[in-house]
Amino acid sequence: MSDAIVYDNVSYSYAPRTARAGAPRALERISLKVREGERLGILGPNGGGKSTLLKLTLGLLSQQEGTISVFGQSPTQARDKRLIGYVPQRVDAELAFPLSGRQVVQLGAAIANKPWQRLSLEQREDVHEALVTVGAQAFAEKHVGAMSGGQLQRILIARALASKPKLLLLDEPTVGIDPAGQQQFASLLKQIAAEKQLTVVIVSHDLRTIAAGCDRVACLSRTLHAHTAPEGLTPAVLAEVFKHDVAAIFGELHVDAHKASACTDPTHHHGHGDGSHAPVTITVSKGGSS
Repeated sequence: MSDAIVYDNVSYSYAPRTARAGAPRALERISLKVREGERLGILGPNGGGKSTLLKLTLGLLSQQEGTISVFGQSPTQARDKRLIGYVPQRVDAELAFPLSGRQVVQLGAAIANKPWQRLSLEQREDVHEALVTVGAQAFAEKHVGAMSGGQLQRILIARALASKPKLLLLDEPTVGIDPAGQQQFASLLKQIAAEKQLTVVIVSHDLRTIAAGCDRVACLSRTLHAHTAPEGLTPAVLAEVFKHDVAAIFGELHVDAHKASACTDPTHHHGHGDGSHAPVTITVSKGGSS
């Protein structure tokens, strides 16, 4: 199986090069491969670099160190060839436009058209197919500002699919959707990826979204802490990734994850290479003492 995306030693800072001596970078030495047809979840806290990595993959930022290739091309080349479909975070300003769901999806199909060009018959068929794929025909004529969170998310996915991409990138796709809707979203995404033979990358701070909708998880908080199957995630890894979120609430904290007694159940699936398993207790305390 070939690689859809290759991140090779990628680092990025928003500060000017002359001003970043000693300052932490937004991303630090990220090396990761995403296989074609894979559904990868990138899990991490707010401010951990997830959206920055997504912007680099879209070619909206230029990496300051390292390289990124998308289907063997630069991110900008892949985006210009419409190999990448993008589902952004919900933006309230977009909901104020007097557009129906169908019109929003048409914008995705017409992305390469000149401003004066009408949609071709083929593009209109692409719009219809995208709406059918996500199950949005029943509310396609509804104003987007009047849609539920789940309906709007389907329309945004259909907009991304209308350009017939090979890679689908989603930024916090389940914000504003209840837990039942999140499960439906995960099932829908799995179905779409299989039907369209898509590679999918989901960026989220919500563990439920990542675990339910992905084959593999990359844990990112400025640097890559782990990349494994969802069942291979441990409390120790999650404590390390999200410790800065916890510190922001409780002040300067010491986060420690330590093993308890070993599990002796041979039927338990551990997700670790050595097959061993031990429950992990997370201790959070101020001042570095636990």
